[in-house]
Amino acid sequence: MEWKSRRIEAILEQALQEDRATSDVTTALTIDPGVRASATILAREDCVLSGVGCIPRFLAIFERLDGKSSGRYEVISHPEIFDGVRLRKGQAIAVIRHNARVLLGCERVMLNLMQRMCGIATITRRYVEAVEETGAKILDTRKTIPGLRILDKYAVRCGGGENHRVDLSDGILIKNNHISLGGGIEKVLARARELRKPGQTLDIEVRNLEELNVALDNGAESLLVDNMTPAEVKKAVTLVRERGFDIPIEASGGITLENVRKYALAGPDYISVGALTHSAVAVDLSMRITAELY
Repeated sequence: MEWKSRRIEAILEQALQEDRATSDVTTALTIDPGVRASATILAREDCVLSGVGCIPRFLAIFERLDGKSSGRYEVISHPEIFDGVRLRKGQAIAVIRHNARVLLGCERVMLNLMQRMCGIATITRRYVEAVEETGAKILDTRKTIPGLRILDKYAVRCGGGENHRVDLSDGILIKNNHISLGGGIEKVLARARELRKPGQTLDIEVRNLEELNVALDNGAESLLVDNMTPAEVKKAVTLVRERGFDIPIEASGGITLENVRKYALAGPDYISVGALTHSAVAVDLSMRITAELY
């Protein structure tokens, strides 16, 4: 993750501005401007880490928004602490030494972002582990928090999953509404084949074996089998392979941690799970701040 990219910086800056981080009236009234402090970010439950790189960026952006220097700062973490590693309950993620007012101003937004990213990475890891040795790979979807997609999808990668389309320009995926509005599977595939750019794959969603056969007959190059049971997915995979098509097959819809392995054993190449990002539960992190004497 390039935390210094303009896109990421804009997300972090918006978070600080939303919280009016440089106008913290409570801190201004109670904390002397010269106080320096040490803040330790702790995992309060077992989890997979994601987002540690946001810490120095939040501090730098705060200072730019504040318009005045708050002195030097350090962000210290163990060499074995990096995005994607497992953390145990009580384990320290990083220690930050900086001006106390800055730490208090950044505390909430920093924790909010990291808690969400760790939550996504943690649930993704559970799905990935649930399908181990089946050959299926776990994909995310576009069901992300508006404005946070790049971070949500990065967190999925930290958990061992893979990214599906980043946005609507990132590949062809013909879904039910396209088929309905475009006159059916045969027509939409023909139109897409004629007008697509070089290198774009014709990926289409099908809901049953009848639609699957029509899609294969009309040049589908990748299939998303939607809202089928594991048994139905297995029939779909068998049909595609028996017809001699060596194309990617993705299962989607109604997939949970409890049934994902059954889907994986049905033979699809990919399993996409919207819950990785739209229903991830934030991990409990905390920040302990103590004054330092210099």
